[in-house]
Amino acid sequence: MSSRILTPPPLATTPTPKPHSHTLSQRTQIPLHVYKHPTAILLELSTSIKEVYQILPHIIKTSLYSEHLFQTKLLSLFCNHGCISEAARVFEPIEDKADVLYYTLLKGYAKNSSLEEALSFFVRMKVDNVKPVVYNFTYLLKVCGDKGELRRGKEIHGQLIKHGFSSNVFAMTGVVNLYAKCRQIEEAYKMFDRMPERDLVSWNTIISGFAQNGLAKLALGLVVRMREEGQRPDSITLVSILPAVADMGLVKIGKAVHGYVIRAGFEGLVNVNTALLDMYSKCRFIGIGRLIFDGMKQRTAVSWNSMIDGYVQSGNAEEAMVIFQKMLDEGVQPTDVTIMGAAHACADLGDVDRGTFVHKLSDKLKLGSNVSVMNSLISMYSKCKRVDIAAGTFKKLRQKTLVSWNAMILGFAQNGRVNDALNYFYEMHSQNIRPDTFTMVSVIPALAELSVTRLAKWIHGFCIRSCLDGDVFVMTALVDMYAKCGAIHIARKLFDMMNERHVTTWNAMIDGYGTHGLGKAALELFNEMKQGTIKPNDVTFLCVLSACSHSGMVEEGLDYFTSMKRDYGIEPAMDHYGAMVDLLGRAGRLDEAWNFIQKMPSEPEINVYGAMLGACKIHKNVELAEKAADKLFALDPNEGGYHVLLANVYATASMWGKVAKVRSVMKKKGLQKTPGCSVVELRNEVHSFYSGTTNHPQSQKIYAFLEELGDKIKAAGYVPDTSSIHDVEDDVKEQLNGTHSERLAIAFGLLNTSHGTPIHIRKNLRVCGDCHNATKYISLVTGREIIVRDMQRFHHFKNGTCSCGDYW
Repeated sequence: MSSRILTPPPLATTPTPKPHSHTLSQRTQIPLHVYKHPTAILLELSTSIKEVYQILPHIIKTSLYSEHLFQTKLLSLFCNHGCISEAARVFEPIEDKADVLYYTLLKGYAKNSSLEEALSFFVRMKVDNVKPVVYNFTYLLKVCGDKGELRRGKEIHGQLIKHGFSSNVFAMTGVVNLYAKCRQIEEAYKMFDRMPERDLVSWNTIISGFAQNGLAKLALGLVVRMREEGQRPDSITLVSILPAVADMGLVKIGKAVHGYVIRAGFEGLVNVNTALLDMYSKCRFIGIGRLIFDGMKQRTAVSWNSMIDGYVQSGNAEEAMVIFQKMLDEGVQPTDVTIMGAAHACADLGDVDRGTFVHKLSDKLKLGSNVSVMNSLISMYSKCKRVDIAAGTFKKLRQKTLVSWNAMILGFAQNGRVNDALNYFYEMHSQNIRPDTFTMVSVIPALAELSVTRLAKWIHGFCIRSCLDGDVFVMTALVDMYAKCGAIHIARKLFDMMNERHVTTWNAMIDGYGTHGLGKAALELFNEMKQGTIKPNDVTFLCVLSACSHSGMVEEGLDYFTSMKRDYGIEPAMDHYGAMVDLLGRAGRLDEAWNFIQKMPSEPEINVYGAMLGACKIHKNVELAEKAADKLFALDPNEGGYHVLLANVYATASMWGKVAKVRSVMKKKGLQKTPGCSVVELRNEVHSFYSGTTNHPQSQKIYAFLEELGDKIKAAGYVPDTSSIHDVEDDVKEQLNGTHSERLAIAFGLLNTSHGTPIHIRKNLRVCGDCHNATKYISLVTGREIIVRDMQRFHHFKNGTCSCGDYW
């Protein structure tokens, strides 16, 4: 309604320069009947734009619209409520505009419009002979700083000097804030240092600038200097400095600041208490943070958010959700940050039900267009293994950012949907969205799972063309990828080329050597690492122990297990204990492995007993297998692989009754054996094979070739091992073994590639003993190199031998 009533000329019209300029000292006489009019009082008491629109017709009806009081008040109210176009419609028709009206509208443009429109109006002020005052510059400087418009900010700085405000503390504080927010902290400090006088706001601005630019130590130093120069820190100073303390993990200084808070009487201020609990939480003193939180008489949404985030970051997602629920119970309105914190907690818990509740709450709060919230929900659903819902959320998101694409690509990769991850990456690239480091460290591991060298080289080239090959995390991902694609020599070449290495880089290379059965090379590299500045972490030792296990280096593994705590203070985790059981078990030291489990300081978990059961399968020890299985099944594993392992132990011992019993238990529990699947890449297409299936277009040729190949390898000395198959004729047993997925994939590869080309196979399960033996003979009779990556390691078959030395 108001837009029809107010019809001034548009801003685009060329203004007529004012012959005289009003000054702030001028006062307009307001008649008493105008000042005390009911509509004037109503306007003064209005609290929303809706109320202003309701009062506006009464102002026009009573012919008070042309009165200076109403023009000034309407202009101010429209600016304050963000209705800048309405404010301009009030402003334009006024014939004799006071300077203060210009200042009010400039402030409105600065707060509610684009920087260009604000600057355009500032130029108009000059045309209209309006002399700017100091806060005109500070408003514009703030906008430039908030938007990172350094060049425009420098122009305003120049105008500020030209108008004689270079010594004004208020103006120069705005200049300091501009440079600090534009990441020009050295320039900001120069401006600060040149100020003839500084007030508390100036000090707070430069301290906050250093803290927000990651220069926490310098920010703390400025607080010391501030006190030396007689300026007493206030609550704003403390709220600025505490995040810097948290970033550096300086809890002792944080406690000193806390003491100052109490002495200065600031402990009742909600923003200070919130900063304190945030500091303690980030310094891993979550208990103290909770004490502060519980003691707060007043809490804002920021306080609740800090407590939720503190628990999430400290690994206590369940308590984070307790705080979140308590926040809702107390009627506190959640913010976008609350939703993101709760989504993070649900992701860590893998709790899709509560995650869905958080999603519905975000919709209720009308946060569906908030891209940061939606990105958090995408990540949450992905980590809860509901990548289908994550993809649906992603598709509904209108303003997708790079973070959105990264979250979705990572979600697919983490859930084993490698092709989808790659397709989204291609789609992102086709939309000219430039990938960053996070994109590449999400998509490279997905490619690594395919184990296709051609694709590995393609993504490596893409990284070089995108100028990301200098990033330590991208290069680490490439090293890991080449190792997982069987190209361990290329992985080492990249490793040696790197100018900077992270601990994860060393871990990737050591693990690569381990999975290829190159235990000696892995230990040599680990010893080289120990001579440098980068210290091994818990993952490093896990890689070392695994390498020892794959290569049968038992004594070395035992020494390193002892060393990790003795020399590096690293407490063994459950994965380390599992690796030790695997190390001893593979070597046939089953009694020693079992005794090791009995002496563990904490209750063994599924992976430990699983390693023991696997070792019993290798060495055909039924007694210990049953003991391990009893403990294992009491932990109720949710997959059927361990039951299959026990059944195979029984089958090898020809205990067919017990085999049937295990299978019956599996059926009752609804557990299924994971079907064996092998993949091979040929001419840009990945071919998948499942044991015994005939749905591939070349199945007839493949089976005929396998029969012919079977005769050749038998003639060379191969003897089939059918001990784990029961109740069928011998020829059928051989046929069942002969159609395992890896043999189908190998046959397909041999049929469709030229002589001399290595065959690369990826299998989702451990290679069985009979297939391992058969593949050695196939490499001998065909003269081809066959590289098989199973779920545990690489096998390089060549000239009748395997790189594992039959130790796997």
